[in-house]
Amino acid sequence: MSNAKVRGIVHVIEETKSFGQKGFRKRTVVLEQQNGRFANYIPLEFTNDGCDLVDDLRLGDEVDITYRLGGRKWQKDPSSEVKYFLSAEAMAFTKVGSKGEESFDVDDINNEFSQSGADDDAPF
Repeated sequence: MSNAKVRGIVHVIEETKSFGQKGFRKRTVVLEQQNGRFANYIPLEFTNDGCDLVDDLRLGDEVDITYRLGGRKWQKDPSSEVKYFLSAEAMAFTKVGSKGEESFDVDDINNEFSQSGADDDAPF
């Protein structure tokens, strides 16, 4: 899977949602792009530790977001219609603007956590 990049203005920042017993977390950010007559709205999902990165975003920020596409197949039972779902998982973002560029990366958060020794006390 290769990563791609999209630029836009932060239009919506959703609250973090948790799913399942393992605590999977997801937070959606919607970018707005003006493309001629119509606005284009692009939802991107930050997952798990990446949800915390979104705290550094504000509505109206211009950002470049690196993302990867994921897809899955779903079928209720063998006789039902097959449906396909597409998601754009955000991997990192860079704020673009007059203050210079500031980058935030999901992998950086994961590395800081493991290097801090915080997982030494994990109960599992």
